[in-house]
Amino acid sequence: MSHPNALLTPRGRLLLAQCVVDDGWPLRRAAERFQVSATTAARWSSRYRLLGPAGMNDASSRPHRCPRRTPARTERRIIAIRVNRRWGPARIGYHLGVHPSTVHRVLARYGLARLSWLDRATGRVIRRYEHAAPGELVHVDIKKLGRIPDGGGHKALGRAAGRRNKVGTQRNRRPGYHFIHNAVDDYSRFAYSEILTDEKKETVAAFWNRANTWFESRGITVQRVLTDNGNGYRSRAFADALGPR
Repeated sequence: MSHPNALLTPRGRLLLAQCVVDDGWPLRRAAERFQVSATTAARWSSRYRLLGPAGMNDASSRPHRCPRRTPARTERRIIAIRVNRRWGPARIGYHLGVHPSTVHRVLARYGLARLSWLDRATGRVIRRYEHAAPGELVHVDIKKLGRIPDGGGHKALGRAAGRRNKVGTQRNRRPGYHFIHNAVDDYSRFAYSEILTDEKKETVAAFWNRANTWFESRGITVQRVLTDNGNGYRSRAFADALGPR
């Protein structure tokens, strides 16, 4: 398909061909006028003589025959293994003695979904939803991560050094956890996050007030909030922060 800035769009090709065929322009004169080679002018003129204006559109470049195409039996085996066993191209290719890129082309040709789009247990395509406008639904959740002691933990330094860093000061005796509070708009994927010290009801309520203010500053009016059944989210303090239903 021609890009918008191409010298010869279907309309331009038609004008070129009409100048040569209908108006009798020499090929070189028409080629110079339309800033193309004489060979190009001759090609479109010949196609216009044979097919008329319909011949000015882009034709398919697909070959009429492909003698080295993957046999139909092999394609059926690839599809059967993908559907029944849900293997990837590399594993299917190893099993059948076919290159993984060939397996991938076969899967793409028949429109089979990627494994990342499937539920591995059932093989069904995962249907993801998305609301129609910003603010219709905001997801709120907490991610708990262990704190790393000052100077590094045992994963990087080994047990002995990690233990010394952990108990070296009163502040590090019980590193505990970081609580990452997140609020994500379902439509725009705008996200507001804070690292806080706990997940108590007062903390989640205060976090939501700040998150809601942040969304409003960006022109997003929150209509609904979705959370899990954490204690903080089921509290009266969080319900009051959300406001009247």
